Amino acid sequence: MSLTSAATLATLDRTGPRRITDLAAVEGVTQPAMTALVRVMEESGLVERRGDASDKRVTLVCLTEAGASYVRTRRQAGVHAFERLIGELTGDEVEALAAALPALKHLAELESQDREGPKR
Repeated sequence: MSLTSAATLATLDRTGPRRITDLAAVEGVTQPAMTALVRVMEESGLVERRGDASDKRVTLVCLTEAGASYVRTRRQAGVHAFERLIGELTGDEVEALAAALPALKHLAELESQDREGPKR
């Protein structure tokens, strides 16, 4: 799976259903590229398109259960990788990493806000 596909699934998991144009802007790709990507993920059963109840002209891309499961599995694999790597650090390095956690959390929040843009 491409990084853009994985990032798009993660965005849908974090923010809920989105328009293709919103997803394209968040992921930094063109609308036609996102349309093609959504079509491939739809064929794979990871996403589906649904109408927007608040605006019948709008189609939203939604994560399926298979897509949500994929995101959870990737996140868990990342957690296990970090656990293994942190286990190889010295005590001082673990303390330094723990002390940096508030700043890292703030960076992640800023990045998430920047990537998500306005919610619909």
